[in-house]
Formats: sequence, C-alpha cells, structure tokens
Amino acid sequence: MLISLQIEDFALIDRLSLSFGDGLNVLTGETGAGKSIILDALDAVLGGKVGSRAIRSGAERASIEATFRLDETLKNWLKAQAIEPSSEGHLICSREMTAGKGGQRSRSRVNGVVVNKQQLEELRDRLVEITAQGQTVQLGQPGLQRAWLDGFGGPALVEQREKVAAAHAAYQQAATALEKRRQIEQQRLQQLDLFEYQARDLAAANLGDPDELTDLEQERQRLAHAVDLKQQSYEVYQALYQNDSGGEACADLLGRAENTLTDMLRYDSQIQPILDMVIEAMAQVEEAGRQINSYGEDLETDPERLEEVEQRILQLRQICKKYGPTLADAIALHNQLQADLESLTDGGQSLETLEKQVEERLATLVSLCAALTDLRKAAAHKLQAQLVEELKPLAMDKVQFQVNVAPMTPSASGADRITFLFSPNPGEPLQPLSEIASGGEMSRFLLALKACFSQVDPIGTMVFDEIDTGVSGRVAQAIAEKLHQLGQRHQVLCVTHQPLIAAMATAHFRVGKHVIDLPTGTVQQNGSKTAKKGDSNGNGHNGKTEEVRTVVRVTPLDSAERKQEIAALVGGTDQEAIAFAESLLTQAAQTRGEVPEAVTAAKSTTRASKRRKSS
Repeated sequence: MLISLQIEDFALIDRLSLSFGDGLNVLTGETGAGKSIILDALDAVLGGKVGSRAIRSGAERASIEATFRLDETLKNWLKAQAIEPSSEGHLICSREMTAGKGGQRSRSRVNGVVVNKQQLEELRDRLVEITAQGQTVQLGQPGLQRAWLDGFGGPALVEQREKVAAAHAAYQQAATALEKRRQIEQQRLQQLDLFEYQARDLAAANLGDPDELTDLEQERQRLAHAVDLKQQSYEVYQALYQNDSGGEACADLLGRAENTLTDMLRYDSQIQPILDMVIEAMAQVEEAGRQINSYGEDLETDPERLEEVEQRILQLRQICKKYGPTLADAIALHNQLQADLESLTDGGQSLETLEKQVEERLATLVSLCAALTDLRKAAAHKLQAQLVEELKPLAMDKVQFQVNVAPMTPSASGADRITFLFSPNPGEPLQPLSEIASGGEMSRFLLALKACFSQVDPIGTMVFDEIDTGVSGRVAQAIAEKLHQLGQRHQVLCVTHQPLIAAMATAHFRVGKHVIDLPTGTVQQNGSKTAKKGDSNGNGHNGKTEEVRTVVRVTPLDSAERKQEIAALVGGTDQEAIAFAESLLTQAAQTRGEVPEAVTAAKSTTRASKRRKSS
C-alpha cells in the first residue's frame, strides 16, 4: 500500500508531500488543475516514461519518492535483490531526474540502492496497477485481452503459458537450425560440384614436382638450340684439349709449363707449390675437355620432344593461371581440395535428423498449447459469469458477455486468439467489445474487469484516472460503490469529477493550480527568471513588478471542506448545493456502514434551512 508521496520540482509541482490511507482515496479539482500530474509522478517513480518537461521550468533537477507498506511478497522480493528494508520497515522508491546539455538523465533507487529498469518493472508489478485515461481504447486489443484472461486464470495458467513459451522457443530454434542446414546443404552441393571439377582438372595435370615448369623451360631452350650448342661445345673442346687447326690447345700449353717448372724444381724447391697448381689445372682442363666432348656428342635435335615439352609448358602455365600463381600453389590447392571433398562428402548432421527434431518439438508445442487452451477455456467460463455479476450493479444487468477462444497458429503465447464479445442490449448479437461498447460502457466494463482481477491479484494499490468518464447519475453511484468495494481489498486512488464518487471516499484531496508571487528579481536555479506581472515591457499596473509562478497544490480535506468541494463539483456553493453535498456524504457513509457525525449535522442544517425559508 502507498503510504506517502514526496514530489519536488516535477512538472508544475514545486514541493509536495502527501499521505494516503486505506480504502478509497480521491483527488478532485477543476479540469486542468493538475490532478493527473500526481498520478504521472507515481508512474514516473516506478519507472514510467517521463517527457522532456518533467523537470519544472527553472529547476535543474526533480525528485520523487514513494513509500510503501511492506507485505510478505515485497519482503521476499527485497531479500532476493539483497536490499534491506528501510529503518522504518518500509519500501521506499525514489527517482531523481537531472537536466543536462546532452539531455535528461535519471536514476532510480529502492531503499537507497540503485536499481535497473528490469528490477523496477518487476517491483512495479507488485506495487501498483495504474488504469489511466484512454485505457478503455486498449480493451479492444486481442493481445491485451489474452493477457488479462491469463492473469485471471491464476498461477497454473501463467505457468502453463511459460511452458508454451519455452516450447515455442525450442521449436523455433530447431526450425532455424533445419532451415540453416538446408541452406548449407544447397551450398554444400554447389561447393561440392566446384571442388570436384577443380580436383579433376588438377588431377588431369598430373602434378607432383613444384620445379617441373622451370626444368621444362630449361629443356626447351636446350632442345631449341641443340645445333648451336653442339658446334660451340666442339669449339670449346678444341680450345681446351685438341686443336685440329694446328694451333696449341690449353692442355698443350699447360703441359709445356709443367715441363719447364719441373726443370726449375731441380734448382729451387720453392717452385713445388706452383708446379702442383699447374699439374692440378692440367688435370681439370683435360677433364673439362673430355666432358664437353661427351656433351657435344650426346646432343641431338629432337623435334618431337621439343613439341611435347612446349605442350606441357602450356598446360602448366594454364594451371598456374587458374589455381596459382605458382605451380607450388596449384599443388597445395590440389591437396587441400582432397581434404575439403572428404569433409563435404561427410555432410555433418543429416537433414533427416533435424527434420525429425522439428517434428518432435512441434508436437510438444501443440500438446502444451492444447493444455493451455483448456485452462483458458476454464478461466473464460469463470470470467464470463463473474464479470456479468460485477456489471449488474453498474446498471448493466441485461448485458451479455462471452470470451471467445479461437484457434490460431501456435506462438509463444499459445494457439488461441482471445476476443471479448459483448452485447449491452437484450436481443442484440454478441460483437467484439471495441466495435459496440460506448465510452461509458467501456469505462464500466473496465472497472468490472478490474474488480474481477482484484480477487486474484495480490497488488496493493489500484489507481484509476477518471474511470467515470462518460457516466452520470445512477451509473456514477454504481461506480462509486464498486470503487468502495475494491477499497475493501485494496488501496484505491481515483481521480474523479463525479460528486457521487468523491462522497464515497475515505480520504479526499483537492488539487488546484495557484499563481504565487515571488520577490522581484528572484532567479531560478538555472539562472532564468520567472514571468512578471504587468505589461509586455514588464511594467506593473501600479508601477511595481512582481515575479509570479504557477504551481500545483494538493490539500487534504476535512468534513467541512469536503462539503464545499463536493458542492463545487455539483455546480455551485449556495446553500442548496451544500445541502445536497451533505446528503451525498450521508448516503455514502450509510453505504459504507458508518454512522457519521455528518448525519446529525446534516439534519440540523436541513432544519435550519427550513426555518429560514418559513420565516
């Protein structure tokens, strides 16, 4: 239950402290007085969205603090979050919003501990349920109708829906894996064709030696110049070993040098190393002559071999161009292709296995959805009967209501399309609620729906923002009594314009806008000044200038003040309006089972009024 609300520099509120009690708490005031700002602040402190104008003009920061009474559910939540209760044993939610150059920043705390958005959303669901203006429009949304039915169905239905959501996620995962595997299979077959073609192409080239192309190019040069090489080798042989033209060959000259050195050795032993070198050179020249002679004799022209070599070179160059750039790269690719072909041929997890897994998970999902449908139908039957009973006191005793549960494709929310069907008049067919209900009927329907949920919902505080829109007279009285009934099980906060509802409250607050005067020259926290009374140049009518600001004030009303406020809601503040307000308060007290002092006061006031008229 909400105990108190502290607001500072939020929207039009400069500073406000409110305390709330059990039962029905109402806020009244003129249209545009700022009643909804109070509810906006409560929504904001529990993680609701705030606009760029949330911080009061001229202020740098705004703060909101809401204090709640702890119950076992909240104690368990605090324990799970490792957050201690406050020193008074309460739960305190606070939010601070700060204006900056880069935009508005905010931080939320629970009992002084900073919490994230997810934690705050979990806590909000346990603290407050806010029914805001315009929510009746959402009554026609199938998704919201399904969520309401599931909540009414209780923990067993919610647990089954969670099982369905998990099964749907598992099915989606398997279906995604199957689709991916099918795509991979298509890619695999395409890749397999390419690899097989490349492997055949490379295998046909009979690759093995990475230096083969270099060797073949050298062989081609030798074969193409065989005649020249043979002639040149003979000339070398002549120069080294045997000169047929009559001149001396290198071997002859070395032989003569050897003889001379041998003679010199007889007289000087130092000649020996030189002689040894000449003898060695003589041996190498003779060996070179023999080898060049053998080389020349072995050289033959072979046009067929030359053509064969050139064809092979052309083939290898094509291979390098396609798979290279070098022959070594092409050979490495061939080896890699062999390994890749083995991997692609294996194929991994089979399509049959994945298809079977998808079928099994779909069957599980369908089975769980069927169980969820049964639970929803049972909840729908119960909701139909209970909602009709809740609507009867709201001047809708002839209403027909049905929850239609129609099949749809299984999803994370089940396989049911939920539609609320409604007929407010006897003899008229059931139609979707959003297509037939008037604004007043939608308001009463929503209130009755909340009344049904309140019996299974452990939430402490229910908030209604002008739930009485579009109704009056007897229907307004019925709504007032329904709100009072809700207040027996929950704390209820209600913004209203209806005097009948205001009279039924256990606590009554008047909300109004006030223009306050500030000392001349007052500067706000961000340096901006407030508006001044007077003409457009800032000159007051009496030559003075005054700073003014508009603020929202909330006043808890005592018995006498309530009479005045309810009389104002009726439309006047004369004695008849006051008397009527007294009668409403008396009637409300009797409905609540109270015997208020106001009854005696009302009778006295009525008698006095009669005496004045008679005189």
